[in-house]
Amino acid sequence: MQTSTTSFIDSRDFRRIARAIRFIDAHYREQPRLAAIAAHAGLSEFHFNRLFRRWAGVTPRQYLAYVTARAARGVLGHAASVLEASYAVGLSGPGRLHDLLVTLDAVTPGELKAQGAGLEIRYGFTPTPFGTALIASTTRGICHLGFHDRGSEHAAAGALAAQWSRARLVRSDESARTAAAGIFAAQGAPRAAPLRLAVRGTNFQLKVWQALLEVGAHGPTTYAEVALAAGVPGSERAVGNAVGANRIAWLIPCHNVLRADGSLGGYRWGEERKRAMLAFEARDIIQRAPQASPRLPAGRSVSA
Repeated sequence: MQTSTTSFIDSRDFRRIARAIRFIDAHYREQPRLAAIAAHAGLSEFHFNRLFRRWAGVTPRQYLAYVTARAARGVLGHAASVLEASYAVGLSGPGRLHDLLVTLDAVTPGELKAQGAGLEIRYGFTPTPFGTALIASTTRGICHLGFHDRGSEHAAAGALAAQWSRARLVRSDESARTAAAGIFAAQGAPRAAPLRLAVRGTNFQLKVWQALLEVGAHGPTTYAEVALAAGVPGSERAVGNAVGANRIAWLIPCHNVLRADGSLGGYRWGEERKRAMLAFEARDIIQRAPQASPRLPAGRSVSA
């Protein structure tokens, strides 16, 4: 994927890719051909293949092979759950967030009470690989990263202003684009400095978000594993609430938290976006894997 601030595909193309990923995940047992996947996305085979590769860094055929192999290992490898099967194909290895060097800086109780008085927040909207994002920053770091569909920008900006009701908000889409270029830089690209996050939350939420940075940055995890990492084993429901309260998407990787059976569960910014994020991170695994076509339990080969 390109790292230029102007290279992200627009929201319409992201939606097409997200639909295609959902289609592949749901129909991999049928081994759909490229034409069928492209038709579901509403594109020609040629254009869809190029668009998918541009977005994911792999072809639709490679992603279908990856999904098939993951499922086959779950059936044949004595895995206790779908999530364990995903670990077997490498999802617990270094992922896209592993080298981001994210640091968490909590808002102080005094700053919370003051509701941002004396604070300047620069915010803006920018394209990203997952659609349009609202990114907001203070001098201490990124305080908000959320994804929004077209037409919802006014409401999103209003919600941000309500969270920081006494702060001075300055709109700068250019600043947001610059931040996005650093956040979504290519794997292994040099970074000028660690990414700093300035978050507001309860002590419990901060514990959970810190645990997410530790265990979620390595790939899919579960609410139980996050609870254990946060030092509150058995508190899956409370952990789930804290995960849902996270206002900094992608960097605090709540999209990597799955249910114990490996199903997606909910996501603040939409299930399709969560599915696309998991697929986006899987590309490193796909690129490292041998290119031989996997075989389904029934003996059918990949034919996309």
